[in-house]
Amino acid sequence: MGKFLGSRKPDRDAVAAAMREAAKGGWPEQPMCSLNQRRRFWAWTVATFFGAGFGKPGPGTWGSAAATLLWTIPALLLHLTAAPLAALTLALAALATVLGVPAATIAARESGRKDPGFVVIDEVAGQWLTLLALTLGSAYARLDGAHIVLGFLLFRLFDVTKPFPIRRIEKLPEGWGIVFDDLAAGLYAGLALWLISRWIH
Repeated sequence: MGKFLGSRKPDRDAVAAAMREAAKGGWPEQPMCSLNQRRRFWAWTVATFFGAGFGKPGPGTWGSAAATLLWTIPALLLHLTAAPLAALTLALAALATVLGVPAATIAARESGRKDPGFVVIDEVAGQWLTLLALTLGSAYARLDGAHIVLGFLLFRLFDVTKPFPIRRIEKLPEGWGIVFDDLAAGLYAGLALWLISRWIH
């Protein structure tokens, strides 16, 4: 690997090996990153949500879990009121979407896969969209650990089963399809979570 750090023209075999590793879900090796290091590094970091996407088994579950745990800090530990927590959650979901679409596109192209399992920024955005339901209206009064776990489970359910029209959304090109089908799953799960939190005590 060291010979590539000072070289402008990386060895083709090493790049091919890095591509194969990426296709299996691993972090691309240095020769691959050296082709456009800054751009590709940020894309893979965002796409895998700082490495959560390399969790085994079920990288999507690891991505959702990481998003849920991160959201729990302001939700329960900082004791934010409903309006600031809703604004923060919406901002996080929007940021994950805006960065996630190009990052997922780059990671998919570099790995040679249409929807790489290690790309979990889509699960992160969808999970935060689900948890937004707990900040709305009377549902905020039910904000506790049990309802947060329920939001996590509901999102995983809708993300896996993909009810109509999620599978059609999934067919959108590149990062659009990767991210927006999970946003749709997040809307389904969020609605279910809001109804359960509102009507079932």
